[in-house]
Amino acid sequence: MAKTTKRRAPRSDYSSPNQLTLIGFETPFYNQLDSNNRWVVLSKQILWDELVGLFQKHNPVKQNGRPSLNPRILIGAVIIKHILNLDDQGFGLSGGLCI
Repeated sequence: MAKTTKRRAPRSDYSSPNQLTLIGFETPFYNQLDSNNRWVVLSKQILWDELVGLFQKHNPVKQNGRPSLNPRILIGAVIIKHILNLDDQGFGLSGGLCI
């Protein structure tokens, strides 16, 4: 009997905000962001490469199990949760980034 391999969803890899972008290839969501939005302003001030490096050092990518979320999403959610002084339950109910 032949051994079958599991098909896994692709991992959500981190891409640096310092990565070169090509004009005209932005996502529709990116083009609609207000540059004065407090979360957009904050995201430009955070050293994402350093934070993600620390996160990945302590939480290495595993080759089995469920693919991990993009570390920037996880770190950003924790930062917002603490800025808004929300508990885990309150953060989920509020929609997180929508406040």
